[in-house]
Amino acid sequence: MPVAVRASVCRTCFALLLCLPAALSVVVAAEEEDYMPKRWQESEVAMPAPPVKERLQPFYVSATTENRFMLDPETISVGNDGVVRYVLIVESASGARNVSYEGIRCESAERRLYAFGRADGSWSPARGKLWVPIQGNSLNRQHAALYSEYFCPNGAIVRNADEARAALRAGGHPDTIQR
Repeated sequence: MPVAVRASVCRTCFALLLCLPAALSVVVAAEEEDYMPKRWQESEVAMPAPPVKERLQPFYVSATTENRFMLDPETISVGNDGVVRYVLIVESASGARNVSYEGIRCESAERRLYAFGRADGSWSPARGKLWVPIQGNSLNRQHAALYSEYFCPNGAIVRNADEARAALRAGGHPDTIQR
């Protein structure tokens, strides 16, 4: 083989060897992307119908509060984004009521307030759009109760709204009720 041809073949092989790491890194990066967790994206949220007084289902929160806590079971939804959304009604001992549309994200043990209910049945959007950690302290204990005893038994989201409604009717999810 002539020297010029041999040199050309060597240059070509050397160039290919230089390109090999770059080609391999593209393949490895593509494979890693398949296994990397996708960034969570919240679904678009539409406001529900206002709660119906005759449908309200009370749930137990704590012996240390005089407030009554209720959900309208028909407003419970389980989104494709892993969020359980619901209308919460808190009634004080004096009869004052707070109505809110909220969501719980079981995967991260966080909650979000979407809107406040008005007396005319319309919604006033909440100013903040932040997800905040659910805490089990006595203040706002209703979120911890909904998370651990109804919607996210053992940290796992209920399969659908019917499972959440059944847990509400039973006084807790079967996976969390002590026997």
